[in-house]
Amino acid sequence: MLLSVTIAGPALAQRGAPAVRSPEIHPDGRVTFRLAAPNATDVRVSGDFLPAPQPLQKDEKGIWSVTVGPVKPELYAFQVSVNGVSAVRGPLNIPGAAPMFFDMRPVPHGGIDQRWYSSKVIQTTRRVFVYTPPDYSRSSARYPVLYLLHGAGGDESGWTENGRVNLILDNLIADGKLKPLVVVMPYGNAYPPSSPLAEGADAMRRQRDLFRRDLIEDLIPFIQTNFRVYSDREHRAIAGLSLGGAQALGIGLSHIDLFSRVAGFSPAMGAVTSPQAGGLDFKTLTADSKKVNDRVALLWVGCGTEDTLFESVKQFAGQLQTSGVKHTFKVTEGAHTWHVWRRYLSEVAPQLFP
Repeated sequence: MLLSVTIAGPALAQRGAPAVRSPEIHPDGRVTFRLAAPNATDVRVSGDFLPAPQPLQKDEKGIWSVTVGPVKPELYAFQVSVNGVSAVRGPLNIPGAAPMFFDMRPVPHGGIDQRWYSSKVIQTTRRVFVYTPPDYSRSSARYPVLYLLHGAGGDESGWTENGRVNLILDNLIADGKLKPLVVVMPYGNAYPPSSPLAEGADAMRRQRDLFRRDLIEDLIPFIQTNFRVYSDREHRAIAGLSLGGAQALGIGLSHIDLFSRVAGFSPAMGAVTSPQAGGLDFKTLTADSKKVNDRVALLWVGCGTEDTLFESVKQFAGQLQTSGVKHTFKVTEGAHTWHVWRRYLSEVAPQLFP
């Protein structure tokens, strides 16, 4: 990537500043970030591979640079800021000795459909991303379906742009570890956070309840009409990350007539148990452990030990244990990042419909 920067307002970079190579990944895993910004006074790089933002140093030509690492093989996100203003964002893919589970490989690839559907519940038209497996267009078969939810601050594109869901599933299918399935990725709010309808004392409750109704009353029927998926609960799962993980647990466990597999990746439990969100009571949902155990074929919860949500997720898993609800609680290293969630998806997907 060749980088120079010009920012509106005070001249932080000169027009025509030389383009530089950045980020440059060295054979030993170290990474050099550079930016041409001769008039800047402070340039820093941050990312989910750094404990804190790192300052860049300026040379006599006005090129700022810093070398960090070595950085472990993984797909990261980074941001370079100039005088406190975000100037450059991008992915940082540190290759390993062999292809990673989320890498593009020479295998058959599925498709990502961007579709629009009418929501009677929210009275608008909404966008949804749908992954179909590699053999979908050549087959007349029906497929199981996973409803996969994003986190707070994200949208329906998150699992494809940051999660690489299609490449992960393509690779699993090619390796014989996953039976083909359809994955549905909706927008997880009723209204965008910037909407006046998302404001007010009752906003969180309204967001949660209307999204749940939209998913059940509008989106599931749309998917069943427009894609070859099974319509029974035995072939329907729901999962998500962070806020979406809590939504998946709440919707899945309160609608076991619709979902037989439920998973939460670093679920933000407080987002759905707070009084402002309607105070969803998981103790009530899991009080009848026999009913849950008989109906839910997979209940999976995972969280990284460096995640600020770890203690709340651990408490929830303890509540399930005390209630006698069968479940998997996966404890891994890692914080609240896509590194963790991509790995969780790779592990959980083959368990959904074995």
